[in-house]
Amino acid sequence: MESQKRAFALWRTVPTIAGFLFAFVAAVSAQSRINLAGSGSNVAGPLFVAWTDEFNKKNPAIQVRYLPLSSEEGIEQIKSSSGDFAIGEIPLSQEQMHDPKAPLVQIPVLLVAVVPVYNVPGGGELRFSGKILAQIYLGAIKNWNDPAISRLNPDVTLPDLPIEVFHRDEGRGTSYIFTDFLSRKSPEFRSQVGKSASPKWPVGTTAKRSVDMVEKVKATPGAIGYVERSFAIRASVAYGSVQNSSGNFVKADPASMTAACVATEGSVRQDVRISLVDARGEASYSITGITWVYLPASGLSSERGHALKEFLAWVLEDGQKMAPLLGYTSLPASLASKAREKLGTVQ
Repeated sequence: MESQKRAFALWRTVPTIAGFLFAFVAAVSAQSRINLAGSGSNVAGPLFVAWTDEFNKKNPAIQVRYLPLSSEEGIEQIKSSSGDFAIGEIPLSQEQMHDPKAPLVQIPVLLVAVVPVYNVPGGGELRFSGKILAQIYLGAIKNWNDPAISRLNPDVTLPDLPIEVFHRDEGRGTSYIFTDFLSRKSPEFRSQVGKSASPKWPVGTTAKRSVDMVEKVKATPGAIGYVERSFAIRASVAYGSVQNSSGNFVKADPASMTAACVATEGSVRQDVRISLVDARGEASYSITGITWVYLPASGLSSERGHALKEFLAWVLEDGQKMAPLLGYTSLPASLASKAREKLGTVQ
């Protein structure tokens, strides 16, 4: 718990992007030290700060720093060579992986789950389906005692209370995963909003960061939002179970997230591109995703390339053991092995 608090405190005090790389490089005087900088996803920010902190202590010749922004901003940063790596929950497109000017590779490093968080006085633990969540985020379902929600929760007395919808701002990996799921479950949502890291929401109030989302939901009776599971746990905010492709209502936890990954691993391609959303299986959690590390496919100096691969190899070994301590879910052994194989191809 103490390491969790320390990592979260460090993450919340990370400086803004302005001057980030300059300040980091300027602060280092030892010529023999290799300095690596990355940016991107807010979702895994606390864990990446903890990872870099631990790695830096054990490897003084290689110092790594990470700045949480958003998945899309991370991709843009690494495409423009503003840093050595980026992270996010959006799988790279074929165009990004085969860009003749700046081809990228992606390495899976973590499992994530997007959960529906809510503040319903007296509501207890609620069940949601993809269709119901889509209707809420389209503005078609406006009240917590709507018959459609009540039918999914027959043992819960739902209040006559307006639903206050919250969503993330632009470029977020959680939005990409969440809208992917809703688009698969609702043709209406797919046509009106669609899968996107920057969806045009027809209803709701914006929360910039994950911590802002849980704070707004906790402070607003009738609120609903979506965040990565670890943020819901840290904030002690209620989150519901979600109906999966087998018809079961499953709550996100390491077992159900791993089940989704194992059920989908057969479709892993050579570029390690895989979607865990709406995975098959009785025990799979349907809104499971992956945090990726994005890095140049080539063009790194041998010294910097070796240092970066050393850090990522540590993430895929010792770093995985730290993930559960901060409420995250490590990769299954088989996918971690594929990730290490892919890392070995980076030149």
